[in-house]
Amino acid sequence: MHFNCGHCDLKFEREQGYFVGAIYINYAATVAIAVPGFFILDSFTHMTIDQQLILWVPFAVIFPLLFFHHSRSIWLVLDHLFNPERSLYSIPPTNPVSQFSSGNESPPPPTQRVDRRPR
Repeated sequence: MHFNCGHCDLKFEREQGYFVGAIYINYAATVAIAVPGFFILDSFTHMTIDQQLILWVPFAVIFPLLFFHHSRSIWLVLDHLFNPERSLYSIPPTNPVSQFSSGNESPPPPTQRVDRRPR
């Protein structure tokens, strides 16, 4: 996994224990596929429980290993949606008129947003 985002330079690596939520996402995705898959195969194929276990136990071991980086990405997206990094976007501050020494001064010009999209 990269250390920073190539688009906005967001630091991916966080404090110790930050990605515990990604483990929950990984577990939920594994269960969300394995449990319904078990019942769907049971109802349509009438496989025995031993045949089902031969199929689903390796899946439950291999899928989380392959999905781990995706679950970390999903966890970062959820964190960014609910707790955005303030320094990523240059939003001009809102300055009430009372902060200026006289009413004749104009507020400072807004900051320019830097376009970091790849071309």
